[in-house]
Amino acid sequence: MQKFTQHHGIVAPLMQANIDTDQIIPKQYLKSIKKTGFGIYLFDDWRYLTPGDLSMEQHSRKKNPDFILNQEPYQQASILLSGENFGCGSSREHAPWALLDFGFRVVIAPSFADIFYNNSFKNGLLLIQLGKPEIEHLNQIVTEHKGYTLHIDLEQEQINLADGTSIPFNNVEPFRRYALLHGLDEIGITLESAADIKAYERKQMQKTPWLFPDMMASS
Repeated sequence: MQKFTQHHGIVAPLMQANIDTDQIIPKQYLKSIKKTGFGIYLFDDWRYLTPGDLSMEQHSRKKNPDFILNQEPYQQASILLSGENFGCGSSREHAPWALLDFGFRVVIAPSFADIFYNNSFKNGLLLIQLGKPEIEHLNQIVTEHKGYTLHIDLEQEQINLADGTSIPFNNVEPFRRYALLHGLDEIGITLESAADIKAYERKQMQKTPWLFPDMMASS
């Protein structure tokens, strides 16, 4: 998993509430479990005027010129600003995969669906929850200044604006923050304690050798 300490990027405003995982990545693309290659299908029904599936050549599909991610400079956006209850719906992990593969590293919203929230942090996507006044303030700035950029500092837990002001955030639990800062998924965090785990196994083998016949035979 890629480390996340600080990030500077263009903000794309998509201020709609209750954006569900089927809108983020439609069901016909869930047959693949590679974790990569989903960026071209992100918000598929909104980005394209013609329906698609995994068998189609994407370049043959007509894009919707009115959708923000089809417009410059938002095709290079890496921070998404959105409405409440982002990521609701089914539990598909493909949703954060698609966001990450498109290039998003951060989603800022008033609230997130629980399963999407967990899946996002497991894959290295930072979710920042802010109050509605802060969201409205950011949306006003972002819409007035096309291509506006933010600097996200996870170490300091703050969003730095171009005018020198900052917005703090504290919704990221210490465990998730540690994992992102060090680029560790759950397996990686477990492996940090590999020496302690092996020491415990050796101790248990001495105390209860009958529970480890295979290990005792090979030692």
